[in-house]
Amino acid sequence: MTTILLIILILLLVGGLPVFPHSKSWGYGPSGIIGAVLIVLLVLLLLGKI
Repeated sequence: MTTILLIILILLLVGGLPVFPHSKSWGYGPSGIIGAVLIVLLVLLLLGKI
């Protein structure tokens, strides 16, 4: 379960990067939000809450 969640979050992080033509105007906002969610999940994983 955790591995699947981690893979999905990494894919979302890569998809949120502003390298695609449709997302150049977004800036780094989407990838920053996804990165913050990833950090929170990693902390919860290390604390044994997940």
